[in-house]
Amino acid sequence: MSRQRLGQNFLTDRAVAGRIIRSASVTSTSTVLEVGPGKGALTHQLAASAGTLTVVEVDPALALELRERFAGNKNVDVVEADARTVDPDSLPLIIGREYTLIANLPYYAATPIVRNFLESEQPPARMVVMVQREVANEMQAEPGEMSMLSIAVQVYAESRTLFTVLPDAFTPRPKVTSAVIELTPRTEPLVASEQRHDFFKLAKAGFRAPRKQLHNSLASGLNIDTALARSIIGNAGIDSERRPATISIAEWQGLLTAWAEAGKPYVVHGTSRKQRAEALKR
Repeated sequence: MSRQRLGQNFLTDRAVAGRIIRSASVTSTSTVLEVGPGKGALTHQLAASAGTLTVVEVDPALALELRERFAGNKNVDVVEADARTVDPDSLPLIIGREYTLIANLPYYAATPIVRNFLESEQPPARMVVMVQREVANEMQAEPGEMSMLSIAVQVYAESRTLFTVLPDAFTPRPKVTSAVIELTPRTEPLVASEQRHDFFKLAKAGFRAPRKQLHNSLASGLNIDTALARSIIGNAGIDSERRPATISIAEWQGLLTAWAEAGKPYVVHGTSRKQRAEALKR
């Protein structure tokens, strides 16, 4: 499958590439990981600026081209891998080191790539990435406009927009404006490690029907009765008629406590009415 079909727009503006690298404060002592290098607009400047550079490219043909092009650069390691799932600990020049992640992220994979690295055992010290402006805004949204992406990013990192990039900087020319954002992983995520599985399970359930009132959306996501959902939300001190987008991370933590106190009621979707009733009794 071609990169264009996958939604990749190659950065061709060298000035923009240079601005991204300067924004990331790359020096001759920096350990850098570049994700989705494409044609190498960022790679060339990074290879000359960074102490070591690991390049992760999922497309075999592009990875081979980059490997051949940088064969003479001892500080560059080109790895053919999917950045949505790659483990930083598997990258020889990254393992055990503090590193900066820099990327022009393909639109189709921006969210899973960001989450993969933020949630890894060895997250970057800093991420400077280019994404669709709408995605950047969603990552930084405040209660009232929150989404699962907002929660997933903000639990792990603080973010800010550095600058926007117009469509003319890419080939093929996208129909949207992009934004370069900085993500700084928190020293301690906002949700404790032992609670994260249940926290995200509950939040995903709550956003199952994001336009509905919270009690309806949560009941649908957990596959429980609306009355039970109302009770859990009420015990968390939250108005059940609010929309999921208005709930802050702290309030989701309160909902998690109330859900746990209720026995974490959840029924797998697709079960019969009888099985559902029996499951809720347990």
